[in-house]
Amino acid sequence: MIKFPSRWPAADPSILQLYTLPTPNGQKVSIMLEAIGLPYESHKIDIMAGDQFDPEYLLINPNNKIPAIIDPNGPDGKAIAFMEAGAILMYLAEKTGKLLPSDSAKKWQTIQWLFFQTGSVGPMFGQFGHFFKHAAGKTSDSYGSDRYRDETKRILAVLNTRLEGRDWIMDSELTIADIAIAPWIKGLDWYDGHTELATDEYPNVLAYRDRFYNLPAAQRGASVGA
Repeated sequence: MIKFPSRWPAADPSILQLYTLPTPNGQKVSIMLEAIGLPYESHKIDIMAGDQFDPEYLLINPNNKIPAIIDPNGPDGKAIAFMEAGAILMYLAEKTGKLLPSDSAKKWQTIQWLFFQTGSVGPMFGQFGHFFKHAAGKTSDSYGSDRYRDETKRILAVLNTRLEGRDWIMDSELTIADIAIAPWIKGLDWYDGHTELATDEYPNVLAYRDRFYNLPAAQRGASVGA
């Protein structure tokens, strides 16, 4: 049985509960929820204060990360808890029939790009930020920062090519692939790494980021949990 954490009480336990912070991963789900219009409540999980290690939160997300959700109206009408932002995006898309193409080939292509984000964009961008900013001066050589800088640039080049002549990853259709990818592009602002990465060499990516964050749903979702 799924229990709502008493530390973050639900005002309306009949609607979806989101536990998050507006990091790139956190923004994925809040922006998704704003885009699909599903009623929800948000609860701030302050990872700097260690909220993610609260025993009640670990019952929802044993990996002690954000975001996580509890949907009281899950499959077969039963409550379900979810961790991992990519899985949550797929679940919400299937639940509502939104932001995932109905055409089978396009659906799987979208999922392919979602996995590209969860397997490449997020991990590599995150490691770049760690070594470039947070671990600056703490290592004996530049191997880590050089490796993740170069891998981040390679991934930016892949995206820049994909976005040539396209508004979104799947042409003119906004999908969960964009919901997953765009917040990590925006996240590079936090690392002050644009000069190091020479991001002006990827104009399609930068225009894509701006186009995404001009969406009202993205603007609303980006501040959830702040």
